[in-house]
Amino acid sequence: MRRLLVATLGGLLLVVITWHSTRSTAVSEDFPANLTGDVAKGAYLARASGCIACHTDLEQGGAPLAGGPPLVTPFGTFYAPNLTTDKHHGIGGWSIEQFAQAVRQGKSPQGERYYPAFPYTFYTRLSDQDIADLWAAFSTVPPVPMAAPQHQLDFPYNLRQGLIVWQSLFFTEDRFQPRPDKTASYNRGAYLVESVTHCAACHGSRNVFAALDSERPFSGGQSLLQGEGKVPAITAAALSGKGWTEQDLAYALQVGLKHDGDAFGGSMGEVVRYGTAFMRKQDLQAIAHYLMQQK
Repeated sequence: MRRLLVATLGGLLLVVITWHSTRSTAVSEDFPANLTGDVAKGAYLARASGCIACHTDLEQGGAPLAGGPPLVTPFGTFYAPNLTTDKHHGIGGWSIEQFAQAVRQGKSPQGERYYPAFPYTFYTRLSDQDIADLWAAFSTVPPVPMAAPQHQLDFPYNLRQGLIVWQSLFFTEDRFQPRPDKTASYNRGAYLVESVTHCAACHGSRNVFAALDSERPFSGGQSLLQGEGKVPAITAAALSGKGWTEQDLAYALQVGLKHDGDAFGGSMGEVVRYGTAFMRKQDLQAIAHYLMQQK
């Protein structure tokens, strides 16, 4: 099965590479020129969305946003890049339009597609104001003149041009739309879960191309991170069946302790320690409220 998949992908990639080589790759996103970003709100979002946790090698004492630790997956090893204001190795030479394009379209300033290890498939739902706030916060980060290591990926995943196929099949640019029939708490939770905290990135079921099953976004499955094993489902039925309540879940996301007294381990422990522990209680309650209503 794996050989057939590799052969199929290889054939598709040859077609795509030929087509792509004849086209200009420089693209950009239109972005409102009158938006002013808020540094404090952007810093909050950077914590909540995992930017700091993924793009900082915290265990090795790395500088903030100067590049993250290795992410070992079945496709190879990914390294989150430098997001400091360094103009050569970071994003100091970018415009806000290019930043918005990277975050919400999964494309670099040169038009290269990003691997979905970077969860732009969720960040595409971020609002213009959130993008402006994040940009304002990142613009305050001191430059670190250090390049992140190159991804170490197996064939054919190391052929970045193949991401054109992947995006055309599995990615649609979108913006979050609140449901008028739901409460403010539900919609806030939906916005956070579906974009900012991207819970389904770990807790969703995926196909052989690592694309999320949109019909089962919280059904759990095998983790794509080495050594993680199976990730539990976080549907309402799965959570309530294990004794979770909304208050238990909101508290666990704040302190890292489950309702039975055990502590979160692995990557979920890191999510709490470097991300959700810094979130406002009302936001954690909104996340819990939303998840406890999902099938």
